[in-house]
Amino acid sequence: METTIKSVSAVLAAPTPHMVGDGFKVSNFFPGGYKIKMSPFYMLDFNDKMELPPTNQLRGVGVHPHRGFETVTIAYHGAIAHHDSAGNSGIIYPGDVQWMTAASGILHKEYHEKEFSRKGGLFQMVQLWVNLPAKDKMSKPKYQEIQNDTIGRYLLPEDAGKVEVIAGQYMDVIGAATTFSKMNVYNVHLNAGGEAVFHFPADFNTGILIIEGNLTINGEKAAGNEFVYFKNDGEEIHAKASENSIILILSGEPIYEPIAQYGPFLMNNQAEIKLAISDYNEGKFGYLED
Repeated sequence: METTIKSVSAVLAAPTPHMVGDGFKVSNFFPGGYKIKMSPFYMLDFNDKMELPPTNQLRGVGVHPHRGFETVTIAYHGAIAHHDSAGNSGIIYPGDVQWMTAASGILHKEYHEKEFSRKGGLFQMVQLWVNLPAKDKMSKPKYQEIQNDTIGRYLLPEDAGKVEVIAGQYMDVIGAATTFSKMNVYNVHLNAGGEAVFHFPADFNTGILIIEGNLTINGEKAAGNEFVYFKNDGEEIHAKASENSIILILSGEPIYEPIAQYGPFLMNNQAEIKLAISDYNEGKFGYLED
């Protein structure tokens, strides 16, 4: 059966950035910046390139709770350290991914890695919030630290570049992360003049964050720090880079369930939000030193 092109709904400029803690200067593309349908992806924060001066102080976000979803942090420049109340800790470097399932409840903190802070340098990262289906929201927390050399990659023909499959599948390459719903998360590196084609079901919510570079995507021009948002009307995406470019592709099957969000909690109704607050106040998310 012949596939149809997935229409571009809009090319969205980065919203005005704001600080998260004292270490992350992010543009919140959704849900704050733009009210777009991207389920199962609930939030996208992009910390575009920034030069950080050397410091002996830890910069980042102190201990805080989460319940009902997953945080996915992708490093492009710099190094990010993580600790949580389930006993997990790790450092991700450029190309690495930290996939934390908060689920029933966890405390964590995230900050610039100590040695990177001491030296200073270029910093760039993405953080996603990925919603969990209702049946999985109270499952056990877990942590996936995905180093770049463990991520499967597909080398595009004619030296066009490569597709790193963080989650889902591209061609015969299976993603490194395990997920609770169907989704595809790719880091795509295209060389100047390089082209790639992607196919996703029409009903999957799909968007592409331009990390850097300049491209034409299904006939629309897009550049660094922009988000290409698609309609649910086709399956095929063509991307061609006019210069060396990096893009983050997100495409997932929507979770057709109600959402109740309050601060760091993402549940299905207000009763579950009240319970999350109560459980947090009663210390049921564990303990983590700030």
